[in-house]
Amino acid sequence: MKSKWSCLAVACLATLLLSLDMTVLHLALPRLVGDLGANATQLLWIGDSYGFALAGLLITMGNLGDRIGRKRLLLIGAAAFGAASVLTAYAPNPELLIAARALLGVAAATIMPSTLSIIRNVFTDPGERTAAVGIWSGMSAVGFAVGPVVGGLLLDHFWWGSVFLINVPIMALVLVAGRLVLPESRNPDAGRIDLPSVALSFTGIVTAVYAVKEAAHQGFGQAGVPVAAVLGMACLGLFVRRQSRLAEPLIDMRLFGNRAFSASIGTNTLAIFAMTAMSLILSWYFQLVLGWTALQAGLATLPGGLGGAVGGILAARLIGLLGRNGVVALGLAMTAGSFLSYSMIGLDTGLLAVIAPQLIGGFGVGFTFTVNNDNVLATAPRARAGAAAAVSETAFELGGALGIAILGTVLNSSYSAGLRLPAGVPGEAARESIAGALHTAESLPPALAGQVIEAARGAFIEAMHLTALSTSAILAVVAALALVGLRGVPKVIPEEQLTAVH
Repeated sequence: MKSKWSCLAVACLATLLLSLDMTVLHLALPRLVGDLGANATQLLWIGDSYGFALAGLLITMGNLGDRIGRKRLLLIGAAAFGAASVLTAYAPNPELLIAARALLGVAAATIMPSTLSIIRNVFTDPGERTAAVGIWSGMSAVGFAVGPVVGGLLLDHFWWGSVFLINVPIMALVLVAGRLVLPESRNPDAGRIDLPSVALSFTGIVTAVYAVKEAAHQGFGQAGVPVAAVLGMACLGLFVRRQSRLAEPLIDMRLFGNRAFSASIGTNTLAIFAMTAMSLILSWYFQLVLGWTALQAGLATLPGGLGGAVGGILAARLIGLLGRNGVVALGLAMTAGSFLSYSMIGLDTGLLAVIAPQLIGGFGVGFTFTVNNDNVLATAPRARAGAAAAVSETAFELGGALGIAILGTVLNSSYSAGLRLPAGVPGEAARESIAGALHTAESLPPALAGQVIEAARGAFIEAMHLTALSTSAILAVVAALALVGLRGVPKVIPEEQLTAVH
């Protein structure tokens, strides 16, 4: 048999690139305004089209891999991702860039569940499987961490499209190595994919994510948001109902009756809900409050990602000491503690006071996601590994979108309420965000501009403190839920006990 560790290396390389690609775009967005003339609405769609396509198609693509072969789907996705990256890098206008980003999302949806399902089918020894999932989770954390650094270095020397061209040689390597070392696996008893279920899952997830994002940006009462929310919930409700009646569903709803599976999905969703939002807020703090460059901000967040990588590798060893519920709860408690410390940082906070909690939180994230992802894979039949991985990835996407929307709203509301502007300063743009306040200050006399900037920074720090405290409290509650919800799950989940834990 081909080396299982070589298979893991290919899966990790693909995952590393996808994680990196999610973060580099944020640094390039300001360049798109000047180079392509993108307006505010187009900028939102350039950022969102990737996520919409990715989230909406994960479940479908996970099932497709189970049917046509996970290796085949991964290689198809890698080729498509490389081609779409070239289209994205050389897009001549915002409209084609939005379309190219959507194609990138489609390709990513084929790769994400394929990597985890390949790991599930290659690593049949429970201990090795948990270690492999830990390494995979670590590489994902590294990608998120180094993305801003790589993006900042490229943008300092090249045009905005360079952040996408780096995908091409890496995906070429995945294609060549994957063809040589990956074994093929599929569900031999799978029937045809139910197309109405595909339509319901895609429409439901995309409209739900759209409603959440738009509600965060413009409020729930904005035209179209309530309609999208109702449509999304209705489609998802019909999707769940249909799955329980099909002989070959996209999602076997009986999996949610397994406590290890449902508790892992739930705690992962709530954890990423909190952590995605706080990661974005810290980026704003570094750049808008402290005035750092994008590269400096990227370097400042690097310790968290590296801590996540190490935590992912160490998680498997801790299971024997603390149990699966203990490792997940410890990881969430560590992350809660790191966010608690963010509620005490200010304008004169030293770098060590920011780096230390990032390391602690990074380790916690690595512990949590490694064990939860392993729980999800281990408690699902090997034949449905792609579908199970897709459920986990979809929950990750929905949790992140909800976190940015809800906790972002907490931040913005607190900022607006706490902002005290000098008399005579137009307040509408300044009250919307700290970026708006800094932009307003550019057109004011120096003395008045200084007062506006000082007021905006102070209001943002107070708002960040409230949001960090809220995030810490959420994670502490989730840690308690994990301790109870995953209690009794075996430290080692062998093949013959996959359906025994309820």
